[in-house]
Amino acid sequence: MIDLDPLWLTFKLALIVTMILFLIAVPLAYWLAYSKSRFKTIAEVIVTLPLVLPPSVLGFYLLIAFSPENIFGKFLDHYFNLRLVFTFQGLIIASVIYSLPFMVNPILAGLKNLPASLKEASFTFGKSRFTTLTKILLPNIRASLLTGIVMTFAHTIGEFGVVLMVGGSIPKETRVVSIALYDEVESMNYHNANIYALILFVFTFLILLGVYLVNNRNHKTSLL
Repeated sequence: MIDLDPLWLTFKLALIVTMILFLIAVPLAYWLAYSKSRFKTIAEVIVTLPLVLPPSVLGFYLLIAFSPENIFGKFLDHYFNLRLVFTFQGLIIASVIYSLPFMVNPILAGLKNLPASLKEASFTFGKSRFTTLTKILLPNIRASLLTGIVMTFAHTIGEFGVVLMVGGSIPKETRVVSIALYDEVESMNYHNANIYALILFVFTFLILLGVYLVNNRNHKTSLL
């Protein structure tokens, strides 16, 4: 019988990270889509960096940054009594950074594909930027929003390198499914490892299948 705690912890982490990233990604994607700032290109590179950076590299630098032995970690520990190394809170922050492009990029692509006249017409009628974003733009990129949400959730569930570096393998605290799978393989308990792997595979397949079905249906509806 497998330990169910890693499953609960993984879905809890994925849900929290997805909600946080949605709140961050929507205004960030809007700024990247329409801003003319000279720093936009740098921001785009930073957002995309976790896609190409090895997870162990990102996890290592986050581990160093979060450590109480360094300035940032010492500041959090001294003034907020908050430790991010080998804690669930640390996993949340690390996962938010690592999964950022999976939420931002689909939303950014959706906004860029909208006709510029849509936003201009809203401004012409005196609508604010916030109203334009929430009432005009976002409803027209529902497929992109769904893709970002699902991809972020699925990616967080499958994280390994970053969560291993930052969180380790502490039961009921940082031992998510991917770590539990690794531990079972190291212990040569292939039966439990297979169960964890199968759960991850089936769940990821089903949610991706759902996204493609919904997006294809919306695409066909828009053509009618």
